[in-house]
Amino acid sequence: MRWSKSLICTLREDPKDAEIVSHKLMMRAGLLVKLEGGLYSYSPLGVRVLHKVERIVREEMDRAGACEVLFTALQPISLWEESGRAGIMGKSMFRLKDRNESTMVLGPTHEEVATDYMRTLVSSYRQLPATIYQIQTKFRDEIRPRFGLMRCKEFVMKDAYSFDLTSEDADVSYQKMYDAYLRIFRRCGLDAHPVEADTGAIGGNHSHEFMVLAPSGEDGILHCPQCHYAANQERAERQAPPCDWSKPSAEPRAKVATPGAHTVDEAAAALGIPSDQVVKSLVYVADGKPVMVLVRGNADLCEPKLRRLLGASELEMADPETTAKVAGPFGSIGPIGVSIPVYADHALQEARDVAVGAGEDGFHVVHCNLMEDADVKIAAWGDLASVVAGDRCPRCGAPLQLERGIEVGHVFKLGLKYTKSMKFTVLDSNGQSVTPVMGCYGIGVSRTVQAIAEQNNDKDGIVWPASVSPFQVALLSLDPANEAVSSAVDALENALEASGTDVLVDDRAERPGIKFKDADLVGCTLRVTVGARSLEKGGVEIRVRKTGETFLVPVSEAPAKIRELLAGL
Repeated sequence: MRWSKSLICTLREDPKDAEIVSHKLMMRAGLLVKLEGGLYSYSPLGVRVLHKVERIVREEMDRAGACEVLFTALQPISLWEESGRAGIMGKSMFRLKDRNESTMVLGPTHEEVATDYMRTLVSSYRQLPATIYQIQTKFRDEIRPRFGLMRCKEFVMKDAYSFDLTSEDADVSYQKMYDAYLRIFRRCGLDAHPVEADTGAIGGNHSHEFMVLAPSGEDGILHCPQCHYAANQERAERQAPPCDWSKPSAEPRAKVATPGAHTVDEAAAALGIPSDQVVKSLVYVADGKPVMVLVRGNADLCEPKLRRLLGASELEMADPETTAKVAGPFGSIGPIGVSIPVYADHALQEARDVAVGAGEDGFHVVHCNLMEDADVKIAAWGDLASVVAGDRCPRCGAPLQLERGIEVGHVFKLGLKYTKSMKFTVLDSNGQSVTPVMGCYGIGVSRTVQAIAEQNNDKDGIVWPASVSPFQVALLSLDPANEAVSSAVDALENALEASGTDVLVDDRAERPGIKFKDADLVGCTLRVTVGARSLEKGGVEIRVRKTGETFLVPVSEAPAKIRELLAGL
């Protein structure tokens, strides 16, 4: 392809609304064009990278035994009502009505459609196990689209769905996809780490996210350098921290005035005690019913953990009116004598002499012994606090470390969540009806493209791995009007394309400096420069974008040298 005919438009300055390096570089390199917040068009360069990632995904899905399908993006809401997820997805799902006033949705994911597809076609155990996949556009109405392709309203995703007769067979299918994901991200030039994760609105009982470590990542990852335990912050566990007040108080429980103290820090200051000796009491509404949650004052509640403990589909913090009705004034609530269920973080099991809200504005109760107090009824204890750096690993006790990451893939063990609710059964070898066990597996294909750029760049631009580079070779003609240069460029272009090597020929009538800068910005794996001066020196200059290594090679030997270099990158 010739640059002059390619519609490549590079920018010298960072776009004002681009926040992270990959977003800035992809816009500057002309791979993306913004339509509006959360919506992007791909240029010819961007499409080439996208298609190369898709090809790798297809090859590895096929290698793992999955069969490609293509579902409709438009789905009837009735399928989501059948599975019970219509309300769970909430406002993140685009909804519309057709001319018959039937409610439709633009698919944010396809578990329901996949289950309906399989129950239509599959009736016998002989047809299982089976895994199907597609690469398709998905739609989610993000509250705050940002970071380019990282969080947008329309994106390309690979989603796969496995169906097995038994949980043991489902574990085999899960492992096949897990291994395929490791191969996919490695081939894309990504250093991706699998971590334990929350299943969220997708459901199921077990999942792993594949995270690309990057300071700009939206997700926190806790990992142990000793035993290699790793989980995202929504799933991470910890050993309960040691407590300095684990003995019951010798003093009787007492109500103390704390005027104007409505936060943990304000209450701790008013009482003259450390903040972790104050119990933080919160009221949530779980599936329409209020509950109280207790964590230590210096900890934060992890909402996904609470949702899992309660088995709740919908969970949100109660508004001040609801809180006042069931527990007292906002900022002064506590667990003493409340009529709603109370759930507490396991770190409080060792805490005896603590302060809690009195349920009365401007007052707290001190010397409260949660474990022994007859007026405090704990419905259940659980690991409910968010894990932070320095907390103890749940497996070996070593201090955990925190890093940021970008989620590029997620694999789920769904169990019977969809197949049971949607009444999908098959006949086993004994003629008995069996509900298949399901798994689902997603890769954000468009997000992966940007994650590659986020992890592979330098001060001059993107450094694409050879497997996904829009063009493996940027062939720069420094003197397009020079007949010898033109002939050498044409010969190289023809030889490389004949061998299956992608070539972008910069034939523009621009200064060499501009061509060098644009080539580095776009980030093709190799830069091959042909000019009158290089020909006088004996050939063409080949430069490796990643390392900066440069080779002067005769024109006749250049194609072989280029293929040799690409094979090692």
